[in-house]
Amino acid sequence: MLGDYPLKGRRASEIAAHIEQGVSSGQLAPGTPLPPLRDLAVELGVNPNTVAAAYRLLRDRGVIETAGRKGSRILPRPALTPRDQIRIPVPERARDLSTGNPDPALLPDLAPALAAAVARTGPVLYGQARIDPGLLELARSSFEADGLPGGPIAVASGALDTIERTLGAWLRPGDAVAVEDPGWGSLLDLLPAMGLRPLPVRLDDEGPLPEALAAALADGARAVVVTSRAQNPTGAALGEARAAALRAVLAEHPGVLLIEDDHGHGMVDQPYRPLVGAGPRHWAVVRSAAKAYGPDLRVSVMVGDEETVGRVAGRLRLGAGWVSHLLQRTVAELWRADAAPAARVAAAYRERRDALLAELAARGIEAHGASGLNVWVPVPDETSALAALVQRGWVAAPGARYRIQSPPGLRFTVAGLDRAGARDLANDLAAVLGTGGADTRLV
Repeated sequence: MLGDYPLKGRRASEIAAHIEQGVSSGQLAPGTPLPPLRDLAVELGVNPNTVAAAYRLLRDRGVIETAGRKGSRILPRPALTPRDQIRIPVPERARDLSTGNPDPALLPDLAPALAAAVARTGPVLYGQARIDPGLLELARSSFEADGLPGGPIAVASGALDTIERTLGAWLRPGDAVAVEDPGWGSLLDLLPAMGLRPLPVRLDDEGPLPEALAAALADGARAVVVTSRAQNPTGAALGEARAAALRAVLAEHPGVLLIEDDHGHGMVDQPYRPLVGAGPRHWAVVRSAAKAYGPDLRVSVMVGDEETVGRVAGRLRLGAGWVSHLLQRTVAELWRADAAPAARVAAAYRERRDALLAELAARGIEAHGASGLNVWVPVPDETSALAALVQRGWVAAPGARYRIQSPPGLRFTVAGLDRAGARDLANDLAAVLGTGGADTRLV
C-alpha cells in the first residue's frame, strides 16, 4: 500500500508529521491509499484512537481525504504543494503569458497617492479606528451604487485573505464549498488547507450554470463562492439573466453562506450583477485593490451581513489587528481619483482580449474571455500543447492549476499582449492544435 515508506510514530502528531514528510518528499504520491486505522494501530503498537487522531489532523490540513469504508488516501493535490508551483520554465526570449499579472504600464503611479497618504496619516496607535474613514466612505458608496444591501464593512489583506476569514467564520473541517470549475487555483488550494471539500460547479461565459450550482447545493455545500466578473481563468462575467437564475437557486437555500468575489472592480467595464439578497442570510461581497492598483497593495474591502462581518472583524482583531492605515489611505487616494483612468484601463484590457479572441476565432479555435486579464483555450491535451508552444516561444499557464473535473485547457494572460502578438500567438496555436482547434467545450 505504501511501498517502501513504512510509517512511524507513537503520538498522533508524530504519525501525521511522518506522513506529511512523505508527501513533501514525493515518496507518498497523490492518490496513495493509507492503511486502515486498526491495521496501522497494530503495526505501530498504538491505540486506534491515536491513528484516528493523526488522520483527522491530516484531513484538516488538506493532506488526505477520508471516505468512510472506502478508506483514506493522499489528496490528488495536497495543500503543501500549491497549484501555483506548477510552473513551466520560461526559456530565453520566450513570452510568458502564464502569470495573471496586470500590465505594469496600466497601473497607476503610486508616488502621489503614497505622498498624500503619508501627509494624512500621522501616528496610528492601538485603540484607534481600524478602518480609514476615507476608504470606508468610498467603499460604502461603491457598494450602494451597485445595489447591494446595506451592511457593515471590514478591511482585510486581499481577496483571498477575506475569503479565508469569511469561510472560517462559519464552516468547520469537512464542510463542502461550491466553487467554479475551472476556478481560481489559490482558492482551490485554500479549501483543503482549511479542511474543506470543494464541490465543482461548471460554468460558461456568463458564470456558473444554475443546474450545476443546484446540484452542488443538493450535495451538501454549506458555502458558495462566485466570481462576479473577470473570472479566473475563463474571464466569465455574470449577465443579468444568469444572475437572476442563480438568485432563484440560492433563494431555496437560506442557510448557505454566499461569498461574491468582485476582484475585477476598477479594471473591467462589465456591470456588476449582485446575487446577495436572494435568500442566504449570511453573505459577503469582496473587492480587492490587487488587479486595479497592483498586487502589492494588499487591501480589500468587504460588505456583508452584520454577524458575518462581525465575526471576520473580531477574528482579525485577535490576530493581525488591522490592515496598515498607510495602505488603506493609499488605496483611498487612488480610488478617489480613479474614474477616468479605470475606464481607460478597462478599455485597454478589452481591446487586447478581443484581439486575441478574434484571431483565434478566425482560425477555428474555441476560446473564452468575456472580461478580465485572461483568455481560456480548451485543448485536447495540456502537456503536449504546452510543450509545443514553448518550442514556439510561448509559455501559458497549465489548466491543471484551475481544474477539478472540467476538461483540459490553457490560460493566457493577455494584459501585455498587443495586436501583433495576438496574431502570432493565434498562428502558433493553430499550428499546435491543428485545423479547427480543440474539439472540446468549456462545460
